Formats: sequence, structure tokens, C-alpha cells
Amino acid sequence: MNEFITIDGKKIGPDFPPYIIAELSANHNGDINRAIEILEMAKRCGADAIKLQTYTQDTLTIDCDKPDFKIEGGLWDGRTLYDLYSEAHMPWEWHKPLFEKAKELGITIFSSPFDFTAVDMLEELGAPAYKIASFEAIDLPLIEYVAKTGKPMIISTGMANEEEIREAVETAKNAGCRELVVLHCVSGYPAPASDYNLATIPDMAKRFNVLTGLSDHTIDNTTAITSVALGACLIEKHVTLDRNGGGPDDSFSLEEPELKQLCEDSKTAWEALGKVNYERKESEKGNLVFRRSLYAVKDIKAGELFTNENVRSIRPGYGLPPKYLNCLLGKKASKDLRRGEPLNKGFIRNLG
Repeated sequence: MNEFITIDGKKIGPDFPPYIIAELSANHNGDINRAIEILEMAKRCGADAIKLQTYTQDTLTIDCDKPDFKIEGGLWDGRTLYDLYSEAHMPWEWHKPLFEKAKELGITIFSSPFDFTAVDMLEELGAPAYKIASFEAIDLPLIEYVAKTGKPMIISTGMANEEEIREAVETAKNAGCRELVVLHCVSGYPAPASDYNLATIPDMAKRFNVLTGLSDHTIDNTTAITSVALGACLIEKHVTLDRNGGGPDDSFSLEEPELKQLCEDSKTAWEALGKVNYERKESEKGNLVFRRSLYAVKDIKAGELFTNENVRSIRPGYGLPPKYLNCLLGKKASKDLRRGEPLNKGFIRNLG
């Protein structure tokens, strides 16, 4: 497994802060100005990248109202696939101005292509990476085609079982992909946190020898933040200007304050995770004086025995550590000691 991958000059891996992708999805709601506003919002919040979806209704399905092509249940109940994708897709002529706007803002932009023609168009725009959506994780020819670009790849695994994930990973690697992150995902919209089984993330990393991350469809940030402690080096979340905006994906997307919090809290979680370290931390050193230590609690004359009545373990911590108390009891003082004086080995005869 690579220690990290690099997208647009930024390293992604366990030794770097989590890489945050703001998924624009269909939340442009048919308005390029809204799409631009979401780019600007993602940049303000500190997201590392904005991600598009590149398809048309005709590259995903056909115009057909047979039962196979109708959605039953969920957010899009009763709609045909063609109708839904007609509304949700991002016009291809928007891609160039959005790529240019992202460059102007200083935020990375790339996309999920859904067929070969989308890859070709994104290559012309200089896309720095590619994301394979969960629903396309079984489209091995598409994965192979993307891998042959030589660009970093991110594969989302919602609905995929172990065999399907293995096939996707092997296809990508065999086709030349050298930089790969595999995202644990639950393709429910929204998905309950209880379905996420985040313990899968470290297992996935080990089982498939890949960097891992999370594509999170829960409605808050708890699941995403928790994933960092389990090794997620990349987090993807749908984002919107208004969760009540009426778009296909608005209802399960993060608004600006939540995205900002995700960017901040995921970094804090990564910093808190750190490395195995038993050394005293800088923030603790000033509090050493408040630990317990051995003090004379009565005046003690030279030659007098130390007892539980004239010596105690108390705060502050300028004296001998409390572990010496039993060794000290019954020994003689080597000098006069005043009440409130910290003990050290020099004050004690034959302490050893």
C-alpha cells in the first residue's frame, strides 16, 4: 500500500490531515450560479476539493417508463430514471467555467465520470483525479478506462460486497492505477449511522492493501469524525446552500456551518489521534508541581524517626515521589526539618 497519494499537489494519507471533498452532486438545482456559489462556500469552509458528477440522462439510461425504469420508495419515489437524471445532471458546457472558477478560487476540482465520453471530456479539462461512484463500482470497463489515464483514483464501495470490491481494486491496479483510495460507503440517502459499521475501514485497508476513506451519507458529522480514528484519510460529503432547497440531494447534504465544522473537527480528530507516545507532553509540564510528593507535616529533629504522623504524601510535587514512603518510614532524619519542607534523599539516613 502506498503511504500516500497526491492530488493537485496535496498529499493524502494517514500521516496528513483528512482530505475533505465537498460533493456538489445535483445540488446546483439547474442553475450554474448556484453551482458557483457552492464552490465559493466549499472554499470558505476549508474543503480541499469540490467534486462534480459528469453524465447525461442518455449516458446513464434510456427514456422508458416500464417498471424496471421507475423508482419505488425513497426520496425519488415514482419517478423514472430518465426523468430524475434529466433534472439532476450537470450540463457538460458548465464544466469548463466551473473548472476555471475553481482554479481562480484555489480549490481542487474533479469529477465522477459515468461513461468513457465523460472521461474523455474531463481529460481535456485537465482533471487531476477521478472518483468512481458507488453505483459504478461494478463497471469494471469504466474503472479500467479511468485507470489508464494514470491519474489518482477514488472508488466508493456502497452496495459492493467483498468480491466486487476486490474486483474493482484489482482492475484499477492492473490497468495502471498507482494512486488509489477506496471509500467505505452506505448508499442510502440519507443513511443511518447504525448501518455504517465503521470497523470495516481498517479491515478494508488491510484486506485490499489500500488507503481508505469514507463517503458519508448520514445527516450530521459524527460518523465522519469517528472514521478518522479508524484510519479514514479522505472524507466525502454532499454539500448544499440550503437543505430545504428542493433539489434531488439537498435533504441529506451539509450546509455551510456544518461543512466548516467538518473541516475543522476532522483535522482536530486527526491531530488528537497522533502516534503512540508515553512521553510527558508540553501542555502537562506546568502541572507537574501539582502532583503529590513527600513533605514533613510536623517539625522533625535530626535523628528522629520518620512516621505516618510527621510525613505525608501531599500536594505540591517538589518532594520525593510517594513511592518512597514505605522505604522512608522508620528511618532517621539526617537534619532538622520544618513543617512544610519537601523531603529529598539527602535528608534521610540509609534510605538506599
